[in-house]
Amino acid sequence: MPVMEDFLRNLSIYLVPLLLGVILHEVSHGWVAEKLGDPTARLMGRITLNPLVHVDLFGTIILPLTLLLAQSPFLFGWAKPVPVQFANLRGGRRAMAWVGLAGPLTNLALAVASALVYHGLRLADRHGMIPPLGILHQLAVPVFLMARASVIFNLVLMVVNLIPIPPLDGGRVMVGLLPEGPAFALARLERYGMLIVLLLIVTRLWSYLINPIVGFFVTLFGLR
Repeated sequence: MPVMEDFLRNLSIYLVPLLLGVILHEVSHGWVAEKLGDPTARLMGRITLNPLVHVDLFGTIILPLTLLLAQSPFLFGWAKPVPVQFANLRGGRRAMAWVGLAGPLTNLALAVASALVYHGLRLADRHGMIPPLGILHQLAVPVFLMARASVIFNLVLMVVNLIPIPPLDGGRVMVGLLPEGPAFALARLERYGMLIVLLLIVTRLWSYLINPIVGFFVTLFGLR
């Protein structure tokens, strides 16, 4: 039973950061796309915090639960991609780059906000502002753990999505910034993009790509 107890504990800690991270990531894509001329996400009801319209069976449920059960050192997931009609965007491929960049920047902002909550609670506890007994302590402990989990999860989500392989956001950004020839060549990789990402995960090459960058930000945010 200890494994199931650990799983339920981790689930309670990671559930809110996971949902907020993946949902706000996708909502930001749709919001920026709308500002740049494409209302598709708004018209399809995707610029909303309602998790039911964003949940992806594999990316939001199966993969994170599998990683939690396997006691993986990191958690990763995604929501249903927000629909964007790139032909509607003002600014062409450059606008596509901004839409792609919106998601990772949102995760960075969530990581920063979570780090502030984490350090704020640590400081309050250090100065005796949170009594060791009582309702305030009972609320502060799970929020503290969720804030720390949120920092790490959002950093992982940011770094992974910035890998320059379409359909990841980094691939969209590179397609938007590269000269036309290399951009179209990179765009043709999109049909194989998620397969490449899954191979990186399975072969653990993924760790060599993301761990140093995530570790740098974790140290920068004072979580070590």
